[in-house]
Amino acid sequence: AWEKRKRAAKEAVRAMALDLIEVQAAREKLPGFTFPMQAPLMSEFEDAFIYPETEDQTYAMSDIRHDMESSRPMDRLLCGDVGYGKTEVAMRAAFKAVEAGKQVAVLVPTTVLAEQHYRTFSERMADYPVIVDTLSRFKTKAEQRATVAAASEGKIDVVIGTHRLLSQDVAFRDLGLLIIDEEQRFGVEHKERLKRMRCTVDVLTMTATPIPRTLHMSLLGIRDISSLATPPQDRMSIHTEVCRFSQKRVRDAILREINRDGQVFFVHNRVHSIGIVAKRLMELVPEARMTVAHGQMPEGHLETRMADFVDGKADVLIATTIIESGLDIPTANTIFIHEADMFGLADLHQLRGRVGRYKHRAYAYILLPESRPITRKAVKRLKAIEEYAELGAGFKLAMRDLEIRGAGNILGAEQSGHIAAVGYDLYCRLLDQAARELKHEEIADHTEIDLDLQLDAYIPDSYVRSDSLKMEIYRRLARARIVEDVRDAESELEDRYGAPPVTVLNLIAKHRLRVRLEPKKLTYFGLRGDHVLLKFTDRELVASSLISARERLRILTDKSAHLLLPESVRTPDQVVDHAEQLFA
Repeated sequence: AWEKRKRAAKEAVRAMALDLIEVQAAREKLPGFTFPMQAPLMSEFEDAFIYPETEDQTYAMSDIRHDMESSRPMDRLLCGDVGYGKTEVAMRAAFKAVEAGKQVAVLVPTTVLAEQHYRTFSERMADYPVIVDTLSRFKTKAEQRATVAAASEGKIDVVIGTHRLLSQDVAFRDLGLLIIDEEQRFGVEHKERLKRMRCTVDVLTMTATPIPRTLHMSLLGIRDISSLATPPQDRMSIHTEVCRFSQKRVRDAILREINRDGQVFFVHNRVHSIGIVAKRLMELVPEARMTVAHGQMPEGHLETRMADFVDGKADVLIATTIIESGLDIPTANTIFIHEADMFGLADLHQLRGRVGRYKHRAYAYILLPESRPITRKAVKRLKAIEEYAELGAGFKLAMRDLEIRGAGNILGAEQSGHIAAVGYDLYCRLLDQAARELKHEEIADHTEIDLDLQLDAYIPDSYVRSDSLKMEIYRRLARARIVEDVRDAESELEDRYGAPPVTVLNLIAKHRLRVRLEPKKLTYFGLRGDHVLLKFTDRELVASSLISARERLRILTDKSAHLLLPESVRTPDQVVDHAEQLFA
């Protein structure tokens, strides 16, 4: 059954690798635009940022600058938690592109977010000769046509829009940079268009919770990744509570927020019943001014209601997930997510990120349905969202999402559960192998060896306390392929934790021996008193490696042999030293 699963995963992975390689090959063949080095105006724009930059923002901008200044088109994922300053990094990249005479397209998932980005970009670039415009359904057909015409003539520098930007009639005179905010919210047809764009245009993708396949591509090295993990100054984590809907709890939380001059989001993602929920809330808290917003409203109504809430004319906004992406209202610091078992993990994290964007303590109430039972997968998601409530949890949540539902297919419409069948690590190895095969690159034929040395080789708690750090060290040693890799790991251990105890030295010696034996095609090395039992796949290779000890070598079968040990070699650590010398 395992072989069958592995074979199915291999076939699926091969088709995916072919797609990836076609995109990569096109990117290598068609060089992108090489942006000029830092200009004085760019430095002035950066200095005008009113907040102190975090260290991660500086690193991310440096990576992006390097990508844009190289001839290879950029394809970078900027992963940073909600409110960690991704937009500022994107605006700097956009400014660099405009300064070089190129146009910028900013693709966002919702009209509400398009309007917000338009305000942010316009305010930030007001002192510079940069023309920013927006393309979304908030505009009339005539206004949209005018914007499309101006973009094609090069009269607009930055166009911010929803998927309307990907329509066939939209063309740019000289597009240099595409910024995608929350890529996971775009459908497959949109991604196909983006895939073609990626060949020649620099692409910067921003996300708070990279969906499994995007994260997966970055972890595989198919896309570059920059992470913003440092929270802004004075930012506090959001108090997250998973609970059943309770009238008293909802009323108390709304009143507490209003009493501190704050605002509340109440998310109910069903347009057909949002009116009933709004009526119930109005009866429950008659003191609060409430307004309703959802994506099926006429453009004018939606725009007015959102503007009213932003201007503080309403205390509670009852809305669908239209508020999910990037909406930034510092006074809104309490959110209720109704029937939260129906939301994905990234959705829950994004919605929670709508609050706590300023110095005040924020509250997120993840409300369970009053009567309906919830599924096991939903339980896992809700536990994860409650567990990862600290600042910067988006990346951890994305990794947990990867575990819960698998990576899916990176490029196509079909989601693939193969990652769940064979495990993430093997899936990555299979994809890497398929990519190498298709590129006709040499594939390292790696032999796993079983070392049976009767040796205490482990990391004790007294040396490294944290389980996750221990796991990191074990993994690093297991991935070592040459002796230098093991030595590097050893010197780093000494540097971080001090002189290693005997059990850790044994572990290091064991891995040193492993990397010496694996290239000799040995599959088993077992200590048996006065001799060692060897198993291998290549008899000639082992025999030629042991010429100096051939009088002590007795071949048993085509796949096994005994190696008699000298009388001076009896203890496990002496055996390791002796074997290292023999196979060096």
